[in-house]
Amino acid sequence: MRVAIASLFASALILAATACTQKVSPEQQAKGVEAFATIEKVFQHPRCSNCHIPGDQPLQFDAQTPHMMNVVRGPDGKGAAGLPCASCHGDANLPASYGPNAPPGAPHWALPPPDHKMAWIGVPAAQLCEMIKDRKRNGDRDFNALFKHVAEDKLVLWGWAPGGNRAPVPVPHDQFVLAFKTWMDAGGPCPAGAKG
Repeated sequence: MRVAIASLFASALILAATACTQKVSPEQQAKGVEAFATIEKVFQHPRCSNCHIPGDQPLQFDAQTPHMMNVVRGPDGKGAAGLPCASCHGDANLPASYGPNAPPGAPHWALPPPDHKMAWIGVPAAQLCEMIKDRKRNGDRDFNALFKHVAEDKLVLWGWAPGGNRAPVPVPHDQFVLAFKTWMDAGGPCPAGAKG
């Protein structure tokens, strides 16, 4: 009797879990892939990709030239011991009176740390999609943590108000966040060329 009740209870739990699991329709998946094109456009823009680099020297300006003064990533992404990012980059952009090329600023200015560089310059869309979702490469972020990062992180938000003569990210932030949510809610489908 107890075995039968336990078996029924286990079956009920499995059915309940299955019923609660959201199924992604083919239409929703297609919209997710379409939304990823917006995500890719934002991530490949210099405001994002200048710090998401394969090597250890960040890039700067829209031309993506190597950072002056031999600036490097450092052991934790915050620069070398003798020249941390915070030496020049404060918590906010400097006033316009400092000139168009004054060092920009935002809270916790840094590159991704060397153990998960999230380097995506020139990476095809399908590989970029897989990289973003890979918790071993993205700082152990699930979809909710990724969403919070792109929606609220002040360093990310700086890309839309970079100051000086820097071009902001061309996709309005609210549209980017909506595209990210659409992609996330569809299960993070990747464009053709990658597992999805």
